[in-house]
Amino acid sequence: MIEQLDVHLSEPLLPILFAEEDSEKADFIHRTEFTQPALFAIEVALYRLWESWGVSAEVVLGHSVGEIGAAHVAGVFELEDAARLVVARGRLMQALPSEGTMASIGTHSDAVEQALNELLLGDEVGIAGQNAPAQTVISGALGAVRKVIAHFDAAGSKTKELTVSHAFHSHLMEPMLEEFRKEISGLLFFEPKISVISNVSGKKAGGEICTAEYWVNHIRHAVLFWDGMKAAVEEG
Repeated sequence: MIEQLDVHLSEPLLPILFAEEDSEKADFIHRTEFTQPALFAIEVALYRLWESWGVSAEVVLGHSVGEIGAAHVAGVFELEDAARLVVARGRLMQALPSEGTMASIGTHSDAVEQALNELLLGDEVGIAGQNAPAQTVISGALGAVRKVIAHFDAAGSKTKELTVSHAFHSHLMEPMLEEFRKEISGLLFFEPKISVISNVSGKKAGGEICTAEYWVNHIRHAVLFWDGMKAAVEEG
């Protein structure tokens, strides 16, 4: 698997994964061009390990970049195409200006949406993920995100600005979308052999997951992880 990723990377992945602490290579793992392929490699390797022990999945889901690994093990794309997709995703995100930020807000997304409307910040910051009933992630322009943090701090909600290189799943990702669409337009997609829960819909994915456009939208759309967890339970 590492070989398929390294073909598209500017640096081999294993020396980055196993770099000595405080070495020059150690910092590379914090660059999203390497972080995302590393996550993919570890997640797929863990799935294959479970599989080697006779544990097979009936339903899979992943969080953001994790859905690429989930889709691959479900058979949506072969390893070579999955590697190409995840490396292109990370590389094009890394090339964007390092502006904006993300934050975790300890409340439901409905309350966050209401606050964004009241603060007139809807064009600058948006919901990037609903991870649990009372854990919403926002993403966008630095000043706007910090205004939302201040609003919920004053309301007594738990907040935390995240340590991230970019404002993922926000409007600040839009400049890379067209190039990403071109990069993955030639990939081959197949009907999943295992049920995949979509981050985009929060439900069991249908034929849309077998299109390049789905994976373009996946970058910009909020991660509906909590809805996906509920959908997985409904799947049994």
